[in-house]
Amino acid sequence: MSNELTSYQQVFIEPGYIYLPTVPTNLYAVLGSCVSVCLWDKKLKIGGMNHFLYPKISSKEKATPQYGNIATLQLIQMMEKAGSKTDSILAQIIGGAKPPFNEKNKDIGKANVEIARKILNNKGIKIVSEDVEGNMGRKIVFNSYTGHIMVLKVYQIRKEDWISELPE
Repeated sequence: MSNELTSYQQVFIEPGYIYLPTVPTNLYAVLGSCVSVCLWDKKLKIGGMNHFLYPKISSKEKATPQYGNIATLQLIQMMEKAGSKTDSILAQIIGGAKPPFNEKNKDIGKANVEIARKILNNKGIKIVSEDVEGNMGRKIVFNSYTGHIMVLKVYQIRKEDWISELPE
């Protein structure tokens, strides 16, 4: 008997990326103050994930998925393009911890979580779970077919997984 989890494609989502697979996939990320929004369509059994570093940007020239307002809206648009309707999409928000060594931007994780919540609420997408803020980093695995997510909280993650300062 084969293990269903190991037969899935495995994809690591780097900061500043969005992924909506076309086949059942386990999506991985390592989060410090970054946030991942995981969306899953309960009718179509498809899901995608983003991984963003900063809350928002208003400059169209600098608009990339590194920013929560861009990454979350793009993930929603990708789901809709794949046939999802917002009333069948469920959201999970993970991450947004406070870096233990960075007092300068101590609220960046919280701001990342808040922008995700705001956009999802404005779009009428139900948030079914959150594992956010606090002082611990997270390693996550999101199954795009089942919508299940595994969160491993860790005291130490790579230093580069924490944001050192906001861009200008």
